[in-house]
Amino acid sequence: MENKPTEISSSKMFGGYNKRYKHYSPTLGCSMNFYIYFPNSTSQSHKKFPVLYWLSGLSCTDENFISKSGAQRVASTEGIALISPDTSPRGLNVEGEADSWDFGVGAGFYLNATQEKWKNWKMYDYIVKELPKLLSENFSQLDTSRASIFGHSMGGHGALTIYLKNLDKYKSVSAFAPVVNPVNCPWGQKAFTNYLGNNKAEWEEYDATCLISKFNNVRATILIDQGEDDKFLHDQLLPHKFEEACRAVNVPLLVRMHSGYDHSYYFIATFIDDHIRHHAQGLNL
Repeated sequence: MENKPTEISSSKMFGGYNKRYKHYSPTLGCSMNFYIYFPNSTSQSHKKFPVLYWLSGLSCTDENFISKSGAQRVASTEGIALISPDTSPRGLNVEGEADSWDFGVGAGFYLNATQEKWKNWKMYDYIVKELPKLLSENFSQLDTSRASIFGHSMGGHGALTIYLKNLDKYKSVSAFAPVVNPVNCPWGQKAFTNYLGNNKAEWEEYDATCLISKFNNVRATILIDQGEDDKFLHDQLLPHKFEEACRAVNVPLLVRMHSGYDHSYYFIATFIDDHIRHHAQGLNL
């Protein structure tokens, strides 16, 4: 099968282009789609664009962020390419993969599953290893050595855990309403039990609140925005747990609580410009 990405759509926006690609992923064993937003080339004094990976939340595809966030305006001005992958393998027809919105298809949790039934759910390796290599080999206008990462909800969990375990690969991280302590919330417990089995030590390898005690050589401030009217705040997201863990090891963290905002892309679109600028600073633009 063809590993090389094939362009399947292109739309101009703020002087740059949203381009969607399809490729076969050896890591996941299926075809995958992803978006790249290429900024207006005149906005960039460097020869290549640094990359900012966005990891989406439960039930999302590669399309949600590109169509709803409005991130392209400032990304084009700052000269940052946005990379928006999908949230899980698709089309594998594993029994039960689409039975619920918070597990299986659209809910890869950015981990490498160890249970045989879900062996293709290796979104951690896809995001950290396969996708950067694919981008580097096929898009000469991208500088994948200059990368940052952010995300929303499940994707915020993915961004934080991937960043902490790969501080040499990413310059900065931020998140909207992230699942920061999945070992202690229903979404995480359901996903981890099925993907990883009952070994709680394995669960902690994908929990930002647990990881921060081990991977705390963080130089760039971690930015988190959280809506106070988010219905998932108190039982699923648990930002205070991550705040306490960061404080214990002196990791620079800025958590901004926003009155009246919920868990939606309306919330994300409101504060997305701050996040793009946060990463522009981290990428030294």
